[in-house]
Amino acid sequence: MKLKHFVATGILAIAAAGAGYYAYSRFIHPPLVTTSIASLAPVSEAVYGTGTVEPERWAKVVPLQRRRLVELCRCEGQVVKAGQILGRQDDAEERSALEQMEINRGQLERDLARAEKDRDKNDAARTEYEQRWTKLEDAKSRIAAQKVRLDSLVLRAPLDGMVLRRDGEVGEIAGPTDVLFWVGPPAPMQVVAEINEEEINRIAAGQKAFLRSEAFPGKALRANVSQITPKGDPTRKTFRVYLRLPQDTPLRIGMSVEANIIFREKQAAVVVPAEAITGDAVQTIDDGRIRRVPVKVGIRGNRNVEIIGEVSKGTSVLSPARIDLADGARIRIDSSVTRAAEPAPASEPVDQPIATPEATMVASASPVRSDPDDAVISAAMTAHIDSVVNDARRNLISNSR
Repeated sequence: MKLKHFVATGILAIAAAGAGYYAYSRFIHPPLVTTSIASLAPVSEAVYGTGTVEPERWAKVVPLQRRRLVELCRCEGQVVKAGQILGRQDDAEERSALEQMEINRGQLERDLARAEKDRDKNDAARTEYEQRWTKLEDAKSRIAAQKVRLDSLVLRAPLDGMVLRRDGEVGEIAGPTDVLFWVGPPAPMQVVAEINEEEINRIAAGQKAFLRSEAFPGKALRANVSQITPKGDPTRKTFRVYLRLPQDTPLRIGMSVEANIIFREKQAAVVVPAEAITGDAVQTIDDGRIRRVPVKVGIRGNRNVEIIGEVSKGTSVLSPARIDLADGARIRIDSSVTRAAEPAPASEPVDQPIATPEATMVASASPVRSDPDDAVISAAMTAHIDSVVNDARRNLISNSR
């Protein structure tokens, strides 16, 4: 009997402790959450790729034969004309052979001149003349072929332009696998980018692209899609896309860049961070309680996501979303993390990148820009920063629980 009484008492104690913990966690000390503000800002979807800056027209100068280099011009950065000599390979053997051929041709010409005087005397003389004429013509053909071999040892500019780069040194042995010169007009330039085959159907000529280069951190670099290679690479599963650069681009030939090709965008949309969306809804706050609001997801940007529904700009939403909290659950807002800001006017939407882990606003006010594309550039170019910020925010929430 005492044992039953002890067990019953224990169960009641556990139930009371559980009820007390529930009341403490839900009413006295509810969960701590962070919020963001739905804002009116630009949003865009982009296809990512990597590429290299190249001139639109250029060519490589490659030796046709494997020989020692005896002459190379010091002409990097200099303008050259098509056919201008840039270097030479060792041709001593070919020149010696050509001299012997020339001597032999002289002898054949003299023999033919003697045979010509007697060719009308009889059939034998006529036959001898024809044989000597054939030998002379064969010698002339051999000499012409030898001169072509000699000329192939001369390295010439393939087109008008600038010597963009020179490799190799006099005395080295170079062959068909060695590029000695890159020649072409330095402008206009383009980016040759590789795009995954799964996303190539989203790309079309005329689309704008925003570039990122380690050489110009934080600088907005622009380009436009000029051409898509019809045939992809089945091994790498990529397609080649050409992005034309403006004349005033600071990029240099040979630089590597990351490209975000915009295929869908809006200059003014109600946006929230991607992490604020759970399923097809966002979690808003109504009198200290969570309220689940269904929304339709529109454009998915690198940083923000357009939402369509009963959520207007200025509405607070949980960010990141808390799928562990039920609809109607009481919560506490971490006011030290949420930062209020006036959104930009609807006529000039601005999407300002998150700069620190403490700032969880989707968009904040900033001076009106002369070019609305700069806002889209800012959103497209800060994806790496955003990922770091989101990780920091999640760690902050985990530590506060």
